[in-house]
Amino acid sequence: MVDSELGRRRKYCKRSCRQRAYEQRALTDGTSIPADAVILSAAEATAFGDRMFELRCAAEDIATAVAEKADHDTLAQLTDELLGRARDAERLR
Repeated sequence: MVDSELGRRRKYCKRSCRQRAYEQRALTDGTSIPADAVILSAAEATAFGDRMFELRCAAEDIATAVAEKADHDTLAQLTDELLGRARDAERLR
């Protein structure tokens, strides 16, 4: 389905996304949970925290290598590791 140039832009990419949003709103109605809250299980929150720690460590490794004037190959390898950790950190699950 292609968006037309006329009218309002679509808010949801597909019907299933609209359905998930409705379900989320229905679950939080009448609670103190903000409508825009992201709810994670304890395991998901712990895993996310672990990925953030790994990302910070990878960034610190690059900072140390730069301070020690590491060679290009070492910096390239550390940069690849940092990018991999950053990609992992982006996901919530």
